[in-house]
Amino acid sequence: MTRQPVPIAEIVADLMARRGFARVRSVEMLERAWTRVVAVLEAGNLIIQHTQVGSIRQGRLEVIVDHSALIQELEFQKATLLKSLTEQLPDEKIRELRFRLGTIQ
Repeated sequence: MTRQPVPIAEIVADLMARRGFARVRSVEMLERAWTRVVAVLEAGNLIIQHTQVGSIRQGRLEVIVDHSALIQELEFQKATLLKSLTEQLPDEKIRELRFRLGTIQ
């Protein structure tokens, strides 16, 4: 039985997936999109300093916030933020935002 040549794109994609490079790139992409979306808000700089993008699971983007009062403010802006994020990242299929109190790293 002879083996067929494997396209280099498949090898590189497999290597990236195994090493976690795709996940790192995805997080960076989410962080950049979040920064662009939040920056246009009145308190954009404050929000950027006190939030951190988490992961997307089943269409839900988790955002870690280090102050409970800010979570409440973000809840008021949720529809606007979600609309802007889905425009920025159409391939991610974000359907919901979840704000969680936590420590920003």
